[in-house]
Amino acid sequence: MKRKRTFGTPRLLGIVWPFIAVVLFQALLGCGSLYVLSAVRGYVGGESLWSKGQKDAIYYLTLYADNRDEVTYLKYQHAIAVPQGGHELRVALDRPTPDLDAARLGILKGGNHPDDVSSVIWLYLNFRHFSYLEKAIELWAVGDSYLVQLDNLAQEMHAAISADQVNANDVRQWKVRITAINDGVTPAAKAFSDALGEGSRVILRLLLITNLTTALGLIVLALLRTHKLLSQRHAFATALQVEKERAQITLASIGDGVITTNVDGAITYMNPAAEALTHWKSSQAQGLPLAALFNLLDDNAQPDGFTLIEHIVKGQLRGGSEHAKTIQRLDGSTVSVTLVGAPIRSGDRVSGAVLVLHDMTQERQYIANLSWQATHDALTGLANRREFEFRLEQVLYPLAHQQVGRHALMFLDLDQFKLVNDTCGHAAGDELLRHICALLQSDLREGDTLARLGGDEFGILLENCPPAAAEKIAESLRHTVQSLHFVWKGRPFVTTVSIGLVHISHTPTTLEASLRAADMACYMAKEKGRNRVQVYHADDSELSVRFGEMAWVQRLHMALEENRFCLYSQEIAALNHTEGGSGHIEILLRLHDEAGRIILPESFIPAAERYGLITSLDRWVVENVFAIIARCLHERPGRPMAMCAINLSGITIGDDDFLGFLRDKFASYRIPPEMICFEITETSAIANLASAIRFINELKALGCHFSLDDFCAGMSSFAYLKHLPVDFLKIDGSFVKDMLDDPINRAMVEVINHIGHVMGKRTIAEFVETPQIEQALLEIGVDYAQGYLIERPQLFTFDSLQCRPVRPQPLLFKAPGTFR
Repeated sequence: MKRKRTFGTPRLLGIVWPFIAVVLFQALLGCGSLYVLSAVRGYVGGESLWSKGQKDAIYYLTLYADNRDEVTYLKYQHAIAVPQGGHELRVALDRPTPDLDAARLGILKGGNHPDDVSSVIWLYLNFRHFSYLEKAIELWAVGDSYLVQLDNLAQEMHAAISADQVNANDVRQWKVRITAINDGVTPAAKAFSDALGEGSRVILRLLLITNLTTALGLIVLALLRTHKLLSQRHAFATALQVEKERAQITLASIGDGVITTNVDGAITYMNPAAEALTHWKSSQAQGLPLAALFNLLDDNAQPDGFTLIEHIVKGQLRGGSEHAKTIQRLDGSTVSVTLVGAPIRSGDRVSGAVLVLHDMTQERQYIANLSWQATHDALTGLANRREFEFRLEQVLYPLAHQQVGRHALMFLDLDQFKLVNDTCGHAAGDELLRHICALLQSDLREGDTLARLGGDEFGILLENCPPAAAEKIAESLRHTVQSLHFVWKGRPFVTTVSIGLVHISHTPTTLEASLRAADMACYMAKEKGRNRVQVYHADDSELSVRFGEMAWVQRLHMALEENRFCLYSQEIAALNHTEGGSGHIEILLRLHDEAGRIILPESFIPAAERYGLITSLDRWVVENVFAIIARCLHERPGRPMAMCAINLSGITIGDDDFLGFLRDKFASYRIPPEMICFEITETSAIANLASAIRFINELKALGCHFSLDDFCAGMSSFAYLKHLPVDFLKIDGSFVKDMLDDPINRAMVEVINHIGHVMGKRTIAEFVETPQIEQALLEIGVDYAQGYLIERPQLFTFDSLQCRPVRPQPLLFKAPGTFR
């Protein structure tokens, strides 16, 4: 329901339109009156010409009877032509279908001015049955009958005179007949003239009454409009008072501190929140400068509150532009705030300033927690992959500038860790990881970095460590893990670890090369039987050959050539069932190996990314998804279709040619861009931030959507989120799956959802496996859910694209992991 508008400047047209309507009505009435009077004047003038012509005709015909002169007869014919024109006009307009052309000729023949032709015809056709005009027309017809008799007599006389067969008796009879005709037509002509005169007077009286009535209406309307304006003014005053009271209540109830000052900087008002921030009462602070309440401490702050007010008044601290400050109260305590200031204007003059203070204490705590989460693993508390790579890059940087240094890099991969997860569940696996992390950390030196790189993989950076010492530490770590006796619910497990060790000397190397070498060494440790330390040597031919033989590169090339990839889809369901749209699905990539078994992407995507094949895989996915959508659009036109989310890697985002490839495919397959949502991981987006922003903006200009996957899984997420114009945030499943048991995970979900909504983005929760998790997400306000509870992955077909308004019943089981 629309809210009734109380305030607002009255529009001029809204006030004066009734007066304009009356004036227009009067103008139209005047124009109509003049037109009618003009027509009446035409008839009156025509009647005068008709009477004169009739009299002249009788006179010349009588004279013709005496002198029998042809010239006199011609004068008669000229005189009789005027009333004959009026007769022809009436006869032409009395026909069932009026003959307007004949009527115009009759009017002109009757001697009327050409400008009167239209009005005379209009009046006759539209008002012929008006009482006075109808009577005049009847008398007109009577007069015309006498004129017909007169003209018949004239033709008889002219014929006799032309034949020279006239005697005195004939002349006497003609004169008697002329006199009789004159005696009959004269009263009719007078009556016709009287009827027209009376009609014109009636019309004049009607027009006078109408104009007086209109004037009276205008006076009444003016009184009514004036009364309404006075009522509106009273309503405005009442509403203004209500708004003022509402503003006072609002200012007293909001959580931000609000301080108003006059133009000189003296405080005029403080709301309760400002009192709490400054430890001053409003009544005590009134009239004091800001500097008497607190000091600003950061480098950009001015030394006193009066200068701050000057900046606000000059527009240098505009409303809507937040400025982070720290204020120090008189008792020495400090609080972090954001300041927003704006001048208060009265007309064109600045009369004061308003300062809004927002307490940032809680937000700073959130940011600190999220910053820690961005660089640490939530399960173990160790540094995460991004932080580990950052520290490794800091170590490699001096080497690139020929500065001497000896360091060591290790990759550790737990052997048979999957057995623990599969037999005892994720809880057992998580507990084992925590135990191992504690043991590993105890064997390291102070200053060494231990990081969890993902799953059961760990990285260790030993700074300033000679090769012999590094190998001794690696062997000690292997022995420590092997010595751990892990028991879960009475079931013992043997734990071992495969370690790849890389010595980083003064030779310049890159981050990628170092990580690849450690990965290769760790891989070889597993290949050689696990539970061992493999030291990487660049000239180790066995390492290079064995790794090359087992690498995924060749297998992926063959899979692409043999088209052994396939597409699955999984529904992303709206938790708010009132939301419209045609649905949302994620496209999942799978590989059929040489034996026909389904290989999940986590097995080959890392290799594809590491060795430059991921862009080819992404192109294959886009090509095949577009082909299926295009076929569905062609064969099932008009049906609602789901939006398809396609995963893209960070390498693909940085490929300039890929943008052109996408544009070509959109054009060739004629796919509506709004049907496509590209998913990029938080890691890849932030690692290639500039490329990601450009890539997203280019495709959003076409109409595509974007989703940020694995959000908050390990990056400084919120620091970068405001720079990424994505539409959806996918909350990492590691927070969702245990949110019912772990209050920290639930808090993370709530914070991510809240901040995502504040930034105008919709949120998607992964790993929704139970109705209880779904209910918790619904309570939090998450927009979408994805997981085995919603739908198991299925082959991507036409049916996958159809809108599914009703979700199947929840399936109570655990999902084995994340699907790309």
